Amino acid sequence: MNSDKMIQQLGWFASIMAMVMYASYVDQIRLNISGVPGSMLLPVASTINCIAWVGYALLKQQKDWPMFLCNALGVVVCLATVLTALWF
Repeated sequence: MNSDKMIQQLGWFASIMAMVMYASYVDQIRLNISGVPGSMLLPVASTINCIAWVGYALLKQQKDWPMFLCNALGVVVCLATVLTALWF
């Protein structure tokens, strides 16, 4: 296997694992909606981090789609976690 293909596969694997990590916020969203809000520090920091990575992935000369996709999901889920903590 050549190194470029291996690096691309590693990028997709890392992106999938990041999406799994962001899926863990769904439980916190459920708790927020049921009136048991958690700390907002991690979701706020994660939202900012994901926005930065989305910008980076899109502004690169050669777009980095694995990085964009996983962090775009992170923006949505982390922001939803923050908003449900504030709303409910």
